[in-house]
Amino acid sequence: MTAPCADKEPMLHALLDGELDAANASALETHLQACPACARRLQTLRTLHQRLADLPPTPAPAALKARIAAMIGAEANKASQPPARAARPGLLAGWLAAGAMTALAASLVVTPMAVGPSLPQQLADAHVRSLLADHLVDVPTSDRHVVRPWFDGKIGFAPPPAPDLEDQGFPLVGGRLDVADGRPIAAIVYRRRAHVINLFVLPVRGGLSLPRLGPAPGGYAMLHWTDKGLDYWAVSDVEPDELKGFREAFEKAEG
Repeated sequence: MTAPCADKEPMLHALLDGELDAANASALETHLQACPACARRLQTLRTLHQRLADLPPTPAPAALKARIAAMIGAEANKASQPPARAARPGLLAGWLAAGAMTALAASLVVTPMAVGPSLPQQLADAHVRSLLADHLVDVPTSDRHVVRPWFDGKIGFAPPPAPDLEDQGFPLVGGRLDVADGRPIAAIVYRRRAHVINLFVLPVRGGLSLPRLGPAPGGYAMLHWTDKGLDYWAVSDVEPDELKGFREAFEKAEG
């Protein structure tokens, strides 16, 4: 199996950590489309990051707690040796300090470090990239019978619906392949007058509770809903009420 490009390896990590600017992120995504080895490496890294993020908190080992308690006890003993007139207050302070710190040591847990940006942040970043990188769509057409089949075999789940909502004021622009949550996802692009609406579609994440309507990172409006095992995320700079109208038009068109 071909190894990933050595000069791209640091950029893959930077992309995962959200440290690339829009221009470099766009250039790397273009490279990933043409380099299967780097694309596989990115997928492996995303999977690893996700598994680490999903690990439950792990209690600290008993030996570590005992060592911390012993160190705290030693410091408390030092604090309990003040001059004679202050013996009792100092001793009381030492006991209080030892008790508080021992309780802290007893409750100490090792938690996995947060890895990578949240899903809303990833989708907000993807929306911005699509506007800056002159890569709004891979398949530019308002024909739903072209957009939906285009995703077949590219995203790992059944192609989502892509109705043309021009009569409702939201014309279909086309579709684009994007990446979020460690997997390829569908981006269906609509317009509202001069505004772009990116509708990101990916499989439902079990056990995830997220706000339905609110501001996206960067000040954009974001609307999330679930239907038939798919998560829909609409991101745009239109007013929130217009985004709600878009969802209503989309759901009505799909029955």
